[in-house]
Amino acid sequence: MLRHVSRSHVNVIVIVAALLGLLGGIYIYSGYNVPSLSFCTERNESPEPVVQYITNTVVSDNGSWKITELMMQKGVKYEQPSTQKGRTDVNSVTNWNAPLVWEGTFDPVVIDAIYKKMNPRIAVVVFAVGKYTRFLKGFLESGEKYFLVDFRVTYYVFTDHEDEVPKIALGKGRKISVVAVPSAGRWQDVVLGRMKWATLTIDKQIRNEADYLFMMDIDSVFHNRFGAESLSRLSAVLHRGYYKNTVRDGFPYERRPQSQAYIPAGEGDYYYTAAVWGGYLEDMYKLVRYCYEQSEMDAKNKIEAVWQEESHLNKYLLYNKPTKVLSPEYLWSDYDQQPADIKVIRVSQLVKNYAEVRPNGGH
Repeated sequence: MLRHVSRSHVNVIVIVAALLGLLGGIYIYSGYNVPSLSFCTERNESPEPVVQYITNTVVSDNGSWKITELMMQKGVKYEQPSTQKGRTDVNSVTNWNAPLVWEGTFDPVVIDAIYKKMNPRIAVVVFAVGKYTRFLKGFLESGEKYFLVDFRVTYYVFTDHEDEVPKIALGKGRKISVVAVPSAGRWQDVVLGRMKWATLTIDKQIRNEADYLFMMDIDSVFHNRFGAESLSRLSAVLHRGYYKNTVRDGFPYERRPQSQAYIPAGEGDYYYTAAVWGGYLEDMYKLVRYCYEQSEMDAKNKIEAVWQEESHLNKYLLYNKPTKVLSPEYLWSDYDQQPADIKVIRVSQLVKNYAEVRPNGGH
């Protein structure tokens, strides 16, 4: 009896081994990885939610440009840096150890030598809707003179009047791409619409054409160098009206808890403008999409943040610190006198009649 049982066991083992060998051969031939053939998979009690983006595509690291080693070619002549001399009238570093950029805190010769070697593709997104097309010529012509000169730049002009985009002389490696968008009945809708249309266009087009992106207001003119010292993973600009002695509870943050942009009293670092901001393409996509989605949530709750996307931008940057903060040199205003600590005005917003240029009379 024992001998009969042992022979049966042997036969069963042989048959099972043959079946496993056959299955193994099929799986190897098919090219599957071992985990995909597992009959017992571990159950995930808390699966990650699938994020549905506006175009139903998932953001991935596409291996695009990043700031890497700070290398420069041999033989570049520049002033020796000092540990004893520099700006003493302003702070040049944040309390999270990010650079705070002012004139006199960098050497443009060194900066350009390093970043031109990296050769990023830079996108500039501007909206010229309605009567704001009148500002295109001044923005583009001054940009060609001062904005990241000798870098590869594409100006993405979002407009409802494509025929009013001027033809200007562009430097080597620079171009204009026109994106058609609908008109708006309120200037607030133009502002909020920027986030929607920028999100869609980054996803469909710009992602394949750029490594770095700036969002800028079209009613501005460049007056001096705006260079590679502005580049970082996420760069924000201090608002000229609140950069000196304003206490954090005096910042014009959204203070209504009903809004997604709400920042409670007692919190805050700086107040940033939404007229100039930039960063790596994917980081900017994430931030632009965030502002759009938060605005949409507010709209469903029948509320609009006090300063539209600027309020959502400040909420995001409070909890996701920028890697570089640019001084108000990078966005001043023709309405204001130039103070002693602003040694150079790089970009300035133009004086204009809001009641005349805005679709709802500026209200």
